[in-house]
Amino acid sequence: MTIKPTIAVLGPGGVGGLLAALLSRSGYRVICLARESTAESLRKDGIQVRSRQFGEFTAPVEADTELREPVAACLVAVKQTALDAALSRVPAESLGDDTLLVPFLNGVEHPDALRARYDPAQVAPAAIRVESTRVSADPVVIEQGSPFVEVDLASATAPRDRLDALAAALTASGVTTRVTGDETATLWTKLAFLAPFALLTTRYAAPLDVVLDRHRSELEALVAETAAVGRACGAPTDAERLLARYDAFLPGTKSSMQRDAEEGRPLELDAIGGALLRAAEARGVAVPVATRVVAKLRAAGY
Repeated sequence: MTIKPTIAVLGPGGVGGLLAALLSRSGYRVICLARESTAESLRKDGIQVRSRQFGEFTAPVEADTELREPVAACLVAVKQTALDAALSRVPAESLGDDTLLVPFLNGVEHPDALRARYDPAQVAPAAIRVESTRVSADPVVIEQGSPFVEVDLASATAPRDRLDALAAALTASGVTTRVTGDETATLWTKLAFLAPFALLTTRYAAPLDVVLDRHRSELEALVAETAAVGRACGAPTDAERLLARYDAFLPGTKSSMQRDAEEGRPLELDAIGGALLRAAEARGVAVPVATRVVAKLRAAGY
């Protein structure tokens, strides 16, 4: 009988909690890394999932405040605003030589920061497409609103066989996963989609369908700008394709940035909007709409 590898999840929130539960349900040993109160709740009650795609189930997981043993992969599913503090739970010496460190973060600048802290051969950025929210911390309850979970894995520095092994594990758990050959394209394709969605839903405090109805011309202009920056960075971003994806979302869909604003949590404005503006400036791409929207959000105290 084949023994499935152990996978750690740093940050069992909407994304990390869902992935941890799906991996556990498919037979993987999962260790969630979190603060002590959350770890205690996870050890006691596991992760409860309510999903349009997978139904309702509870998955048992192990939990700790720090990684204390080598694992096949450590999925990093915290927000950019919490990354530095969270990484104290993953000491470099705790990672095995073959461990993959897989950040599911928004933005495009975090891989360099992780490679400066860990072995570059361990870092494999990922992009995930899902609407999933942790609606309770004790017990940990995850609600998945989207009828899909899609992951793209890529790395300019990690061996391909490790990426393929993790992709197989995620696929076995029900996550549509592919290994791409271009890290830059993978990260920019996600940012080109995410930035207009996050910035405008937060700017207008409205779900995506309302933005599409009331502010479509602004959204279209912002998508055109982000796609242009993506292409300048080497990613084959297509504005029409990005816009078509927005129309497929259910009414009431909110971005995680909008949810953070509603709850008074720190926003990933710099990791998303700031990164977009920095890349545009570095490559000489004019982004007047993005510049104005980010300025308005900053002026609002975000």
